[in-house]
Amino acid sequence: MSVTQGTVAESATPPDQTPPRSAGAEPHGRRWSGLGWGFLVKLAIMGVINAFGLMGIFAAIQAESWIIAGAAIVLLVAADIIYFTKRSLPLKYLLPGLAFLLIFQVFIFGYTAYIAFTNYGAGHVGSQEQAVSAALSQGERRVEGGATLPLAVVEQNGVYGFAVVEDGEVKVGSADSPLESVGDAPASGAPTEVPGWNIVPRGELVQQDTQALVLALRVPVSDDPNDGSIRTRDGASGAVYLSTLEWDEQAQTITDTATGKVYHATDRGTFAADDGTELSTGWVVNVGFDNFLRLFTDRDMVEPLAMVTLWTFVWAVLSVVIPFALGLVFALIFNDERVKGRKILRTLFILPYAFPAFMSALLFRGMFNAEFGVINEFFFGGTNIDWLGDPWLARGAVLFVNVWLTYPYYFLVCTGALQALPADALEAASIDGAGRFRQLRSIILPLVLVATAPLLISSFAFSFNNFTIIYMFNAGGPAIPGAPYALGSTDILISAIWDISGVSGGAADYGLASALSILVFIVVGVISAIAFRQTKKLEEYQ
Repeated sequence: MSVTQGTVAESATPPDQTPPRSAGAEPHGRRWSGLGWGFLVKLAIMGVINAFGLMGIFAAIQAESWIIAGAAIVLLVAADIIYFTKRSLPLKYLLPGLAFLLIFQVFIFGYTAYIAFTNYGAGHVGSQEQAVSAALSQGERRVEGGATLPLAVVEQNGVYGFAVVEDGEVKVGSADSPLESVGDAPASGAPTEVPGWNIVPRGELVQQDTQALVLALRVPVSDDPNDGSIRTRDGASGAVYLSTLEWDEQAQTITDTATGKVYHATDRGTFAADDGTELSTGWVVNVGFDNFLRLFTDRDMVEPLAMVTLWTFVWAVLSVVIPFALGLVFALIFNDERVKGRKILRTLFILPYAFPAFMSALLFRGMFNAEFGVINEFFFGGTNIDWLGDPWLARGAVLFVNVWLTYPYYFLVCTGALQALPADALEAASIDGAGRFRQLRSIILPLVLVATAPLLISSFAFSFNNFTIIYMFNAGGPAIPGAPYALGSTDILISAIWDISGVSGGAADYGLASALSILVFIVVGVISAIAFRQTKKLEEYQ
């Protein structure tokens, strides 16, 4: 009996102790927490990121964009390593921000800089192979005596092509893929089935957009562009068309067989003849600093661009100084407790700030109309004042609109700065005999400038690139006589870049626009850096 009791006593475990656990044994809850829902969610998210990352990498490799492909591989591998290891905890939070910084800031700036050193623009948008194909497609003529081929319009992943019957075979191709055999031809007529392609119904071909696309489509007969291409006039039959131009890849020349003129490939990305004439199609090449030199040496561009640059600085300065002064005056007035109904009046004064800028510009554009605008009708007795057609009046009008839109912002900022001023400093100055003007000049203004100087600098940078008001109000007009790229008297540098890029119409010159963008970036950056250093002097007043 005593032995049994002793054995039981020795084997009993005190209530405050946990029995030892064998090595490797782990509670089920802890073991599941390592592979719980959080891990599954992370696995799903990383799976999606890897899928899109691989798609981007393969697309970049296919387009031979090796730098982009390499950067994408580095980012994807870094993401997998960081998020599937327990180390590098800070990088788990930093990596998304760094990735977005690289994609939306560094890459865009780098690509803009790359374009600035090329001739990328109208007539120079692709490779030399694409330029040759585009050149040969001009002046095409149907081969005399050529057979009419049964044809069907086909589609594959949004890409249209032709399927024709020739020599007892069905051949299919698209604008980027020459014809290739895919099977035997049907007993008669056009192909009814094409492996890997969808036959476009006749009803869809009569639609205007599809019809225009099909009529403009050219499918190369072979890899040699001199063999011609298949074209159709009705979507049911096709024929071989040959250009009067012939391409010699070894000699790098295009010969016009009708006139005998020979066009040589140049290092400027063009095909030029000995008499100086050039073909309208070219390709993208590196031109060094030529775009930057054009901005300072092209006589047709220097004068109007200098006018635009001068107006840009005047516009940026006045767009900050005038609204700030106006906002500060209103803030001083309505910060006085003796003003009745301050809350209601403040609300009324900030209403322009709550109104969309582009709508305000459009409304004021109608109000300043010389013929039926309310400005002339109500304030000038119906006088026909050409606000939008005269350069100086247009500048004054667009500046007035911008002041109306922006002074509420400075009104709010200055009101907050005034309410944050130390009351004891003003009280001490008043006791010492300082009047209101002396307090304003020596205490209020310096302290307000200390609080608002960074905002004024950022506002200057914003006004320097305030494209919305300029474009929506008057599209940069009126036009500067003789200026290239439709530059206008109210254009600032950012809207001039828009005009040069050809987005709104006209000949596009992305290389020149990118070069000007780089210069604008440098100017704004230098001015902002100098201004920020100067604002440190204001801190002495604190």
